[in-house]
Amino acid sequence: MKPLNQHNSRVILNCSFHSVTEEDVLQWAKDLLDSSQRGYLTTVNVAMLMMMRTDKKLRNFIESSAMTVADGQPVIWLSKLLGRPLPQRVAGVDLCYSLARLAAQNNKSLYLLGATDAIIEHVQRRLKRNNPDLIITGKSNGYFSDCQTPNMVQRIKDSGADILYVGMGVPRQEGFIQDNWEQLGVKLAIPVGGSFDVIAGCKRRAPKWMQSFGLEWCFRLLQEPRRLAKRYAVTNTKFIWLSVKALLRR
Repeated sequence: MKPLNQHNSRVILNCSFHSVTEEDVLQWAKDLLDSSQRGYLTTVNVAMLMMMRTDKKLRNFIESSAMTVADGQPVIWLSKLLGRPLPQRVAGVDLCYSLARLAAQNNKSLYLLGATDAIIEHVQRRLKRNNPDLIITGKSNGYFSDCQTPNMVQRIKDSGADILYVGMGVPRQEGFIQDNWEQLGVKLAIPVGGSFDVIAGCKRRAPKWMQSFGLEWCFRLLQEPRRLAKRYAVTNTKFIWLSVKALLRR
């Protein structure tokens, strides 16, 4: 499952990223949707970059992605310090909006999977409000058991959707796409993490200045300190340590 257009790649902490802008990704997605090929797109942030070092299945998913982009300003900074510069951060939540716009403009359809029924309903309304011509062939919450998975996969396939958004948290969303890829039937899939909460208005996104300074994680921590404190303490410390080692080796 290779990219339709062969973009230059940059290896950062043992993860291969495509050196692309958001505009490049959208052109790649359009070409993919108009071709006979299929593929899934992955946005990798610092937490995922650290998680894939110990989670073999997640690493395999990322390495098998047709397109892998950096969703994290610290990853962009490190790429430049290592002399392997990536052009810009490509955030998952931004791709949710821009891919929906691309679908509406090109008569392609979308399926939404994840979060709660209330949240996914809000996501559908907001995406449709921004793109009146958008075709959403179905939506389902992310609270289903393993024994219900085959029915969910069949439901997505029967919808005839071209694009699938999966927001069930890392690594469950990636595992769902990978395990069921051949049966899903969609042309393009993207795991979107907590983007549904942001689109639905349940969580606020960090201000632009915090994003540009790589402090989006700090904004999230302030919103959910109990859930995220330990995770960020571990992943951020590990990322800094591995970055220093990589820079010293260079």
